[in-house]
Amino acid sequence: MRTKSTNVLPAIVTYGFVGLMAFLSVFPFIWMVIGATNASIDIMKGKMLPGEALATNVANFFTLVNVPLVFWNSAKVAILATVLTLAVSSLAGYGFEIFRSRQRERLYSAMLLTLMIPFAALMIPLFIMMGKAGLINTHLAVVLPTIGSAFVVFYFRQSTKAFPSELRDAAKVDGLKEWQIFLYIYVPVMRSTYAAAFIIVFMTAWNNYLWPLIVLQSNETKTITLVISSLASAYYPDYGVVMVGTILATLPTLAVFFLMQRQFVQGMLGSVK
Repeated sequence: MRTKSTNVLPAIVTYGFVGLMAFLSVFPFIWMVIGATNASIDIMKGKMLPGEALATNVANFFTLVNVPLVFWNSAKVAILATVLTLAVSSLAGYGFEIFRSRQRERLYSAMLLTLMIPFAALMIPLFIMMGKAGLINTHLAVVLPTIGSAFVVFYFRQSTKAFPSELRDAAKVDGLKEWQIFLYIYVPVMRSTYAAAFIIVFMTAWNNYLWPLIVLQSNETKTITLVISSLASAYYPDYGVVMVGTILATLPTLAVFFLMQRQFVQGMLGSVK
């Protein structure tokens, strides 16, 4: 009996802790959904029960916001940034791992050092560069600084360590050039790595706020994060409308994650097929 009670107690503590952490993680979303059904005054009072103002909040949101344009802007920025980042970073990660040299290691170490530079230190130089290039108030100004991601390059290089060298050797014997090996062998084999990186980069680009706030200056180019921020910072913010906008802004990232969660786990574990 003592042995059973001794084994049960750690399990109760473990599952209790995990359950508490899960509740704390899910609670903001639950509160957001409940808030979307209440009037702004009820949200400010801290009402935790569903209300009857959902239809009014949704109608007000679609009245105040050009929803198709805003979501198109966010999707364009996120998809373009994701595709270009994966293309550039996977090539860089592949090259850093496959082609070994002392100079390569120095360059790689210098690139990793850039991870310690806060983005706040880069905003002014980046803004000046975009201004001289005539890209202010364009989506290209949002996308370009995100393409060369040191973290994604590091991730692809670490994943490339699990890439079977025998496949590359066999492809070279068959007469394939390096770009053909990368495109026709490396990319299909590392698809789980690409899927995991896609989720990370897409979610980062979709939720990007600070840099778009600086370079996007007209309502026609703003993304969903900027629109929600402007609604929340109004003189008399309607928090019910803000909650509706936040839910709608969350849905694309949730859909991408749940559709690709299996590949995401495989990519995080370094799975190669």
